[in-house]
Amino acid sequence: MCVAVPAEVIEKKDGNIGVVDYGELKQEVRLDLVDVEIGEFVLVHVGFAIQKLSREEGLSTRELFKEVYAAMEE
Repeated sequence: MCVAVPAEVIEKKDGNIGVVDYGELKQEVRLDLVDVEIGEFVLVHVGFAIQKLSREEGLSTRELFKEVYAAMEE
């Protein structure tokens, strides 16, 4: 099974590289597959932003991931 994680684009760099914020982690990802601006949400899979999300969808999906991780820790 493959999982893509929602993240907010917080910086764009040369060479189609962006910095995204997962909520508690920031990471550089490739932006070759999507046309995004700072502040937009994307799904990230294996280091590539593969799809744009609405802000609402990105935040709600991020919250679901937090709930799943919390349940796994119990």
